[in-house]
Amino acid sequence: MPSTLILKSGTSWDDAWQGCLTVAPEAFRDDRVLNLWNAAWQADGRALPAVSPVDGTPVAGPPRLDRATARQAVRAALDQHRAWRHVPLPERRARVAATLDALAEHRDLLALLLVREIGKPWRLARADVDRAIDGVRWYVDGIDTMLEGRAPLDGPVSNIASWNYPMSVLVHALLVQALAGNAVVAKTPTDGGVACLTLATALAAREGVPVTLVSGSGGELSEALVRAPEIGCVSFVGGRDTGAAVATAVADLGKRHILEQEGLNTWGIWNHTDRDTLGALIPKLFDYGKQRCTAYPRFVVQRSLFDAFLAAYLPAVRTLRIGRPLAVEHPDDPYPALDFGPVINAAKAKELDDQVAEAIDRGAVPLHRGSPADARFLPGQDTSAYVQPVTLLSPPRSSPLHHAEPFGPVDTIVLVDTEAELPAAMNASNGALVATLSTDERATFDRLAPHIRAFKIGHGVPRSRGDRDELFGGFGASWRGAFVGGELLVRAVTRGPAGERLPGNFPDHRLTP
Repeated sequence: MPSTLILKSGTSWDDAWQGCLTVAPEAFRDDRVLNLWNAAWQADGRALPAVSPVDGTPVAGPPRLDRATARQAVRAALDQHRAWRHVPLPERRARVAATLDALAEHRDLLALLLVREIGKPWRLARADVDRAIDGVRWYVDGIDTMLEGRAPLDGPVSNIASWNYPMSVLVHALLVQALAGNAVVAKTPTDGGVACLTLATALAAREGVPVTLVSGSGGELSEALVRAPEIGCVSFVGGRDTGAAVATAVADLGKRHILEQEGLNTWGIWNHTDRDTLGALIPKLFDYGKQRCTAYPRFVVQRSLFDAFLAAYLPAVRTLRIGRPLAVEHPDDPYPALDFGPVINAAKAKELDDQVAEAIDRGAVPLHRGSPADARFLPGQDTSAYVQPVTLLSPPRSSPLHHAEPFGPVDTIVLVDTEAELPAAMNASNGALVATLSTDERATFDRLAPHIRAFKIGHGVPRSRGDRDELFGGFGASWRGAFVGGELLVRAVTRGPAGERLPGNFPDHRLTP
């Protein structure tokens, strides 16, 4: 561990901001980002102050619109939609492909913005950008067959997404929706990523892709972005509380929707002896501090295997590399290889610390706690958004850590004695996006997996959202509306034959592909 670290050359917020002003001066002012609506960049909205979770220094905040302006933006998006839906597919494909080329050209600037705005380590920030570009290219290459017998929706697609994957989730979705013939509307996440999204949107708008980008509070903009009659589909990624309100609104209106909500993804251990493989996977499960929808914060372990599990888990979790994503020994050193940096903000860090303290006070047993002394920080920097990894045994049922996704580097372990207890414990959140069961015998996996309420279940390996033709959805309360991934994403934002029932969780049916 070096005694003194410095900031890597060319990675300050001023460096990133000057890059934005140079690449897309139409979308940025000297001190703020702009909203994009009615095919023009607008210097409206009240720009809120914001700070980087990396070090607490100021960054660009979202220019929040009021309700009336958001309604104007949606009406203008409908006009764009009515024109775009008639643009021939070869031209749509060419414009989206040109956008991807521009994103690739400015890949490193987009990644630096992700590091600065939401605290992603460099490796993961670049991966987020690359997954967006490579994923949309797959659709560009295969869109002809996916659109056979299908037409754009009657109105634009409204996108409300969380802050953690601005490129590989939100920008990816926007470009595929536009490729399918829809104008698109996006709300910038309140907690971070506004400059990265603004730059990506500017590159798309230059190529004539009909995208609207606005900022504002969910309560203020929901009437326009969710309930407005002009909206043809609502795509939401976020927590269950907000998702439930969106779900109620779209159900009342009979509106097309894709609602990805959180769930407690779990990893079960039953009659499993390959501790080396498990130990090698543990650090990878902490990527980005478990701030992703497919993170695994809960292990459900056969009691008789608990000692063997700890023998694999504890040495692995002690190898985690945590710290400031841009801290190096020499100005031109490569970016540091970290598992994670900060959580999204200091308030979230305090929330996690309080939840851990309360769980221990009510009986949870702390098995591991990382030390700030082992982290990579600059001398005197603000570390209020950093949370060291924590592992708790048997969180009390009264704790949020028992039944909800912490969205931070906090693992919990629950012990079970019977096969009947295993799936019950793994289903603590009434549905999840992914789950994994580690067991030696395939027959045991085949017997137990159907009782686990997750959309994707791995046999000893983690599952993810997937790319390209891999489907994605959720069971129970973790998903409402159309499933996505591969061809299903295109089907979700287009009209097919009369009476078509899309795969997904809907108020009147559930259909699994």
